[in-house]
Amino acid sequence: MPISAKLARKLAVAAVVVLAGLWFIPVVTIVWLACGLIDVMRNTRRDAMVFERYFLGNGIPTFLLSPFNLLIDLLSYRNKGIWKMEDLPPAWREEVEFVLGTFRTRKDEIVGDIDKVFEAGRRGMYVFSWYGKENPHNIEEFKREFKYIKTIAVSVFSKRESTTFHYGPLRLTLRVLYNLSPVKTDQIFIECGNAKHYWHDDPLYIFDDTLIHRSVNEYDARRYCVFMDIVRPTPFPGLLSALVSVVSLIASKINAIFYKNWKMFRPAPKPAAN
Repeated sequence: MPISAKLARKLAVAAVVVLAGLWFIPVVTIVWLACGLIDVMRNTRRDAMVFERYFLGNGIPTFLLSPFNLLIDLLSYRNKGIWKMEDLPPAWREEVEFVLGTFRTRKDEIVGDIDKVFEAGRRGMYVFSWYGKENPHNIEEFKREFKYIKTIAVSVFSKRESTTFHYGPLRLTLRVLYNLSPVKTDQIFIECGNAKHYWHDDPLYIFDDTLIHRSVNEYDARRYCVFMDIVRPTPFPGLLSALVSVVSLIASKINAIFYKNWKMFRPAPKPAAN
């Protein structure tokens, strides 16, 4: 298959950078490349697209952070990649089930509030808390102090809106998604590696978002998914939580890079009843 001009330019730039690294800092460059290879090989899908996006595309931040992510792996329990609720330790599971139970109970209220502030657009993120920083809101259940949950939001895709394959940057957390209104169709799913997860089969999906993945909504209606980040199950939750707190200090810059195609919304507190 012929190489496109765009890919050829990327390869040329990458070759210059690698050669310069091997010349000036050979040990660091070799270690970094080795970490990147170890990291990308965690994906069950290993075709050209996976490697091209990891080393030359939207996975570059994940590649640059690969030594740190591999260190976090050593400080955490075995990473299953795709997790089930029962795989989480009891303390983690209690918090996740509490938040999901609140969403199920107050679904109509929350979705109605989202539709009021996000009337049109491709993708929206309705944020209650983001990397531990809470926005003002009126959902009392979400105002408790969570030890393991760091992000509580709702991801909204308009009809026929999907992401491309991409990588998350950091392995400090796991991503928890829960479809609030699953429809009996194969047009709405999340794909991680070689596996497609259809929301009508199970509205819950927990996974390591530093694996290559994409979210797809080819249906003619909006898709609403609870969007949570939880601290990786680890013997050292305090340490990982502290590192997530550091990330929260630059969360706005992260949003600008990784969520540039999204509208980020803060819930509007309702006036207190008289």
